[in-house]
Amino acid sequence: MNKTNDAELVFLPLGGCGEIGMNLNAYGYGPAHNRRWILIDVGVTFGGDDTPGIDLITADPAFFEDQGDQIDAIFLTHAHEDHIGALALILPRLRTRAPIYATAFTAHLANGKLAERGQKHVDIDVLPLGGEVKAGPFAVSYITLTHSIPEPNALALKTPLGTILHTGDWKIDPDPQLGEATDIAALTALGDDGVLAMVCDSTNVFVDGESGSEGTVRDNLIELIGSLSGRVAVTTFASNVARVATVIEAARQAGRSVCLVGRSMHKITEAAIATGVIRNIPDLINEESAGALPDENVLFLCTGSQGEARAALGRISRDDHRHISLGDGDTVIFSSRVIPGNEKGIYEMQNALAEKGVRIITDRSAAKTIHVSGHPARDELRQMYQWVRPKIAVPVHGERRHIVEHAAYAKSLQIGQAVTPRNGDLIRLAPGPAETIDVVPHGRLYLDGNRMVPAGSEAIRERIGLSNWGQVSVAVAIDEAGDLVDGPLITARGLSESDGRTADESLIEVDEAAEEALSKLKRGKRLDDDEVEKALVRAVKKSCEKTFGRKPFVDVSVLRV
Repeated sequence: MNKTNDAELVFLPLGGCGEIGMNLNAYGYGPAHNRRWILIDVGVTFGGDDTPGIDLITADPAFFEDQGDQIDAIFLTHAHEDHIGALALILPRLRTRAPIYATAFTAHLANGKLAERGQKHVDIDVLPLGGEVKAGPFAVSYITLTHSIPEPNALALKTPLGTILHTGDWKIDPDPQLGEATDIAALTALGDDGVLAMVCDSTNVFVDGESGSEGTVRDNLIELIGSLSGRVAVTTFASNVARVATVIEAARQAGRSVCLVGRSMHKITEAAIATGVIRNIPDLINEESAGALPDENVLFLCTGSQGEARAALGRISRDDHRHISLGDGDTVIFSSRVIPGNEKGIYEMQNALAEKGVRIITDRSAAKTIHVSGHPARDELRQMYQWVRPKIAVPVHGERRHIVEHAAYAKSLQIGQAVTPRNGDLIRLAPGPAETIDVVPHGRLYLDGNRMVPAGSEAIRERIGLSNWGQVSVAVAIDEAGDLVDGPLITARGLSESDGRTADESLIEVDEAAEEALSKLKRGKRLDDDEVEKALVRAVKKSCEKTFGRKPFVDVSVLRV
């Protein structure tokens, strides 16, 4: 690979810096006016209480929407939603014919997402573990790591200006249960050849020691499940196929048949079987058959570990599941951690289960470890830096505090330079010292129904406002002379009477305020819809603030008769 005098090697994160999730990373090579690009991972994050009606959020790829022909390839490191979940949503916006590469398990799930969005014509090129591919000026090699999902990969990007290791999500698990162990030989060989920069997971940079092994969890869950009576339900991340396989084995040893409950639990388990990730799995039973078994002979493996209301365990906790119920003498095991922001939903669900007499066992209350993280703690980060020995540390996949701490930790390990990227930062890695040379357009897109809309869109702001303040509608009929013929007719949504009913009698004062505003409006201005609307909005907001203590959205309809 020849390097030109004005060529630059740049890194551009559009998602995943300043947050955990929504990963979208780009690497460019060439002169500023004619760069070739590859993209790594196209993920989502999930909506919350601050985004009513929004389930999925993606990084905004606007920077690439007019240069799709300069994208040489899209690479997927592994199959978690925050790395592949936006592929079908963003791909049409890129207008690119670049090939998409992934290993078999990731490709299987990504293809399913493309099909769900009507993009069955898009093909994903399946690479073997350790596979290599040429993409424009980049020679890309997959390096096997361990994580909490099958087939996690780092990517070694070799260019004329140096080699970059993009780790994706990882940990160092000496006993991963499924799949290969970390390819230490490939990492050390890369380090021996010289690595310019390592772009690395920062999730657990504040955690001392090591993240722990799935092998330990397997032994402990087998022991725990074997000690329980009554019905048992286990909830975990469906994507952690090793954990799913562990629970199935623990159930087998305890004489229990396993019933998968929840769409994603079925989908990911089927993908693991179809791609050969798990083999020799015992027969699973369906929900209808589970009801006929003695309590001591059934185990439910459920989605819903994060308190999701529509997931399997959430419906079970509300007695809203068609086939499954839990009660006194039963046990639910949370083989998962609480993701920050999900506390309220999880604790509400656990309280509902406890109210039924269900025993709750979590990773904090269990006598032995029943969950380990899929991300590297500090000792693992140190080990990775010792293997790879990059000149530049580039922390990603973390909130601002994670990224800043990771950069400081890397410097303490004698890494010569560390940068702390933000989404949108265009960082030149070579030639010369690493530095931010530009900030490109970036942001978030919300999946609003079946449309992708900007995060700051007027409709979303209105929806948030409606959820906070309520709405009042005012209708009036005015004739051609400017006389009031009928109204104002006032209705409200989201405003309450003191007994909890939707506001009714309390609207009398609001009605009177609206009438007074119209009566004070000069006849000429009553012929102008805008003037009528302004007067009514002002009067109704003021009266509602006095009556209800809040200023709602006010919609005015003027009918000319």
